Amino acid sequence: MLDRGNNEEAETSVSEAFDPALADGAFHVLDRGGVRHLLPGLNGFRLMEIMRECGVEMPENCGGSVACGTCHVYVDPDWFARLVPAREDEEAMLDQLVHARPNSRLSCQVLWEAALDGLRLTLAPPEG
Repeated sequence: MLDRGNNEEAETSVSEAFDPALADGAFHVLDRGGVRHLLPGLNGFRLMEIMRECGVEMPENCGGSVACGTCHVYVDPDWFARLVPAREDEEAMLDQLVHARPNSRLSCQVLWEAALDGLRLTLAPPEG
């Protein structure tokens, strides 16, 4: 299936783990290979956890302790202000990342909630 929403042809992958009956909405991720993924939102889970469990390739070295920045994502500007603001420790880690942008977040620090249904993310390039 092709997603032409941004005038780009990109393969879209719907996670095999996606069960609409069990999901609390869905979000979109553009991975480093240019593949778009539609993933289930699960209340109380970190976006990093959902991506990992659904097979999106993303290094995850610190397990969500804000110590590495490998789960760095860019949040679509239309969605960025809707997220709970980053804490001081997340901001400090983002300040150390070469590829950080004003719309950067660590996916290990963003908890899914139904209000994020439709969220769009792009995995940031690796730092190393």
